[in-house]
Amino acid sequence: MRKNIYSKFDKKLISGLPTLEFPGRIISIISPQETDKAVDYLLSSDILGVDTETRPAFKRGEQHQVCLLQVSNRDTCFLFRLNHTGMTLKIKQLLEDTTVRKIGLSWHDDLRALEALHPFKPGLFIDLQDMVNDLGVEDLSLQKLYANFFHKKISKRQRLSNWEASVLSDKQKQYAAIDAWSCIHLYEEIMRLKTTHDYDLIAVPDPVKSDEMVKNQTTE
Repeated sequence: MRKNIYSKFDKKLISGLPTLEFPGRIISIISPQETDKAVDYLLSSDILGVDTETRPAFKRGEQHQVCLLQVSNRDTCFLFRLNHTGMTLKIKQLLEDTTVRKIGLSWHDDLRALEALHPFKPGLFIDLQDMVNDLGVEDLSLQKLYANFFHKKISKRQRLSNWEASVLSDKQKQYAAIDAWSCIHLYEEIMRLKTTHDYDLIAVPDPVKSDEMVKNQTTE
């Protein structure tokens, strides 16, 4: 069955979509010692989804370092709590690995935040924002892209929660895991459509600005 995708997905339609849930295991990594086995397990996968979280700043001039690195394969997501583990040699090995594809979104920004913790040479990373334009899709947010390609909603309610909390809530863990895991789904679907061309692009025009509407009315 051919798939309809939109050049721009209407954000107002997202609220009516079924909410995406992460069905796999979520494992929090808190101590530096735990990072060794976690990284070895992840690097045995053929593909990984990646994302980061930072405690939000609500005061002018306030800044926080990235405190969570979430890395998922198709069924298990590890949450590396960097504010507890630090940038261990094993995590650095994961980030510098060139054998396993790691898929992220707006990942260039995440890399800069991670490099601020400790310098490293980025390995094999693929940014979804560099791919979607090939299909004629203009949206760049994870929520809009997933809604466009899969007609499911990624909830963003936990985005501004405290990611440096001593214990992350189940909702925070779900949010973090979905952000990484969904990148794998999007990457594989984009690659499938680029290969098969089994889709129809529905071009959505830009909304008419109010001043343009006034101009058009005065010339009629």
